[in-house]
Amino acid sequence: MEGGIYPGFGNETQVDGKVLETFQKSFVQVQDILDQNRLLINEINQNHESKIPDNLSRNVGLIKELNNNIRRVVDLYANLSSSFSRSMEVSSEGDSAEPEEKATQKRIRSG
Repeated sequence: MEGGIYPGFGNETQVDGKVLETFQKSFVQVQDILDQNRLLINEINQNHESKIPDNLSRNVGLIKELNNNIRRVVDLYANLSSSFSRSMEVSSEGDSAEPEEKATQKRIRSG
């Protein structure tokens, strides 16, 4: 999809292929972390229900891991948001220059 049009961005905004690749990579990372969190939560619940002291003490480490994973997801989304904002700024700068170029071309043709 390099340099292609991405239909999810309103008026068929042109999106750089590298930006799209970054988004895809980040979303895959987020999904992997969320899948891992689901497994952690299931294990934490099982340990809690068992009421076995070793399992309950293991939950401390599992909950710390879960919290770290949540922080990683937040960081990934923050980075995605920044990347998206930067790409939209660059895109809008390119769009603002375009009408001027078209006007210049029209003047040359009519001259």
